[in-house]
Amino acid sequence: MEEITDALDRAAPKHFTQAPPKSPQAQMRALVKAAKGDRKAVAAQLGIDPNTVRRYLTGKLRHPRPALREALARELAKVWQPGIRRRTRKRAATTSGITVVLRATFGYTAPGGTTDQARLRRLRLHLPPAWAGRLFAAQDEGADDRRMREVMAEAFQEIYFKDGGRNEELEVELTGIQAIDITY
Repeated sequence: MEEITDALDRAAPKHFTQAPPKSPQAQMRALVKAAKGDRKAVAAQLGIDPNTVRRYLTGKLRHPRPALREALARELAKVWQPGIRRRTRKRAATTSGITVVLRATFGYTAPGGTTDQARLRRLRLHLPPAWAGRLFAAQDEGADDRRMREVMAEAFQEIYFKDGGRNEELEVELTGIQAIDITY
């Protein structure tokens, strides 16, 4: 599961100026438009046959099964209002930053005399624009969850755990995420 990527995707709809379409036909139409008319790509995203996409577009099918209904909503949220999504991400990466609420296990590598046992922590931290930009850049490059965790751990290490430079030898690793919510 791509926890950090999913959290970044869940944050974008809060900025939309219009609600996404509700009917399956309109949702399918919007997905096909976002895919530049490639019905096969939409079918692959949704895990259905390309003929099923065509049937929804023509109105022959109107009531999707629950799994398809969820997939339609999930995939549409990823591509709905791309201009607004771009502007809000750019603003977060250049001026405002992002806020992360996280319940996760952090592992430590610390100097002698301190414990390096992993600990579960619940943190709320505002990441400056530079770190937001690094997260968005990693997501845009298609980074896997391991790479996204590295970037997030590095951000928390520098901003929270090193305490303004007092713990320079401390290395932090994000070993497990139980819950994450991102706003920007």
